[in-house]
Amino acid sequence: MPRYFIEVRYKGTSFRGFQSQGNAITIQGEIEKALKTYYREDIVTTTSSRTDAGVHALQNFLHADFSHPIQAHQIYHLNAILHQDIEIRKFYLVADSYHSRFDASSRQYAYKLSRDKNPFVRETRYFFPFPLNLDTLNECASILQETSDFTSFAKRHSDVKHFRCEIKQAYWSESDGKELTFHVEANRFLRGMVRALVATQLQVGRGKQSITDFTSIIAAKDCTRADFSAPAHGLFLEKVNYPHPILSNPL
Repeated sequence: MPRYFIEVRYKGTSFRGFQSQGNAITIQGEIEKALKTYYREDIVTTTSSRTDAGVHALQNFLHADFSHPIQAHQIYHLNAILHQDIEIRKFYLVADSYHSRFDASSRQYAYKLSRDKNPFVRETRYFFPFPLNLDTLNECASILQETSDFTSFAKRHSDVKHFRCEIKQAYWSESDGKELTFHVEANRFLRGMVRALVATQLQVGRGKQSITDFTSIIAAKDCTRADFSAPAHGLFLEKVNYPHPILSNPL
């Protein structure tokens, strides 16, 4: 049975998260429903990243085994069936041994804040009108690149063997004085990690806490010390990176 990686993007506002869960409307559930409708068989998918409810993705991947070869023109018909907030971008024919989650080398997230109360971006930006020091925020981000243990930024009861992550890059950028974005890339992320990093850094950027406080929170390895209040709707999974030649055979 040929295996394919499925590249998708979606706006997460209307969904109860990514992973299929009973009768709840989820991104994976809607994709599998469209695949079943079109191909007239049950097709089980596995995802690279299980985003939380309300989180968006400019790029995410699933993989699935099909009983027949996929053709590029079928993407149009699948998108006609799919929920309006989900798009299948591309199929990639891959070796049977490739896994969309375990073979990913890194993932890139962006968290977006709006300084303006703009009704046209309220579902995809965190409205945050308070003064922020961009240099201080980037000082926090540089500390993250020197950190390996992110226990303080993982939600309680995270089902993981360890809390070590390798931050490949982390920085804040500003656009037109109206939008602020936190960019972060790592080999892995813990449950709730990006939103906790954002909310905790914002406390420092506002002057509510100091850089010393921030480093103490990291060193404490205690999630009660971090701030997890950043809402889901500002978070985007931007890119999932794979080593060559996994994505070398797109349809």
